[in-house]
Amino acid sequence: MSILPKKNRLGFYEIRLESIGGLGANLAGKMLAEAGVLGLGLNGSNFSSYGSEKKGSPVKSFVRFCDPEVEIRDHSPVEEPHVIGVFHEALYKMVDVVSGLSPDGIVIVNSTREADEIKKDLGLKYGTLVVLDALTIAVEEKTKVNTAMLGALFRVCDFLDADAMRNVIRKTFEKKYPHFVEPNIRTFDRGYNEVTFTEYPVPADAEGMSFKRAETPTGYLTQAIGGLIEANGNSVKKDLSGSRQGFLPDYNAEKCIHCAKCDTACPDFCFVWEEGEDKRGRKQMFLKGIDYQFCKGCQKCVVACPTEALTTLRETLGYADEKRVPHQFPLITGGAQ
Repeated sequence: MSILPKKNRLGFYEIRLESIGGLGANLAGKMLAEAGVLGLGLNGSNFSSYGSEKKGSPVKSFVRFCDPEVEIRDHSPVEEPHVIGVFHEALYKMVDVVSGLSPDGIVIVNSTREADEIKKDLGLKYGTLVVLDALTIAVEEKTKVNTAMLGALFRVCDFLDADAMRNVIRKTFEKKYPHFVEPNIRTFDRGYNEVTFTEYPVPADAEGMSFKRAETPTGYLTQAIGGLIEANGNSVKKDLSGSRQGFLPDYNAEKCIHCAKCDTACPDFCFVWEEGEDKRGRKQMFLKGIDYQFCKGCQKCVVACPTEALTTLRETLGYADEKRVPHQFPLITGGAQ
């Protein structure tokens, strides 16, 4: 008798992990598949999708399980998953993370917000929403978000054996990083135990979330003449918010002495200055604020600040947009005057 709770027409139980490079979704998918295959004897497969510069950019990891007698001959991306794990809320504005979810599907989100708020942002109609503060667990245990999310995935996929996952964690870390074994097992256990479930009733005639395959805006017929890259990586339009892994610098103007140590330490030109006068009427540059569009949350400025005018803050959705002080770049026009 099959232990899989659901199957699609090909006999697969499918999971898609939506993440940002650096949070460990690729490794999480590998460990999840390994636990199902080696621990339960299921057939399984895993692979990930990401660009050449993975860190800070969207990453997808795909996992398929099926009964031992079923062969896996489908190696395409998981487009209509039974379970989706969302590792970072910044993905909402870049990726349709719930695309293709079945009507009674399950979404796991790393967040501190209320389920109803998250449901609205996701455009979720019904199904089960599972919320876990994976980042706080990872910070407290000095591990990564992925192990906490694995705990939540095992709680949701209750046909999987949690002890098999603990063995995979030991196998993964014990040779090269033995000191990480116990912290990661604690992180996994906390992820398993600290999730909250909110169920939204599924009508009998419910339809799943429509699947939208991502399309590139240009192709070989529509590319600009000469292969011009119109939005290059170092453009002033570049938005690095997706690369932040949960924290950003918070600026307190009252404590600032405008020493510019933060600006010297910052690798991404995030600090915005304006000219003014000091108490004696002498001209001086004053720190106006931070352009979070360029900030990747490295916290080098916090380390450099001598007065605690800059502190580390847990990022909440919309905070960076609200507090952002944009650079005013000069308009560059034609040739020499």
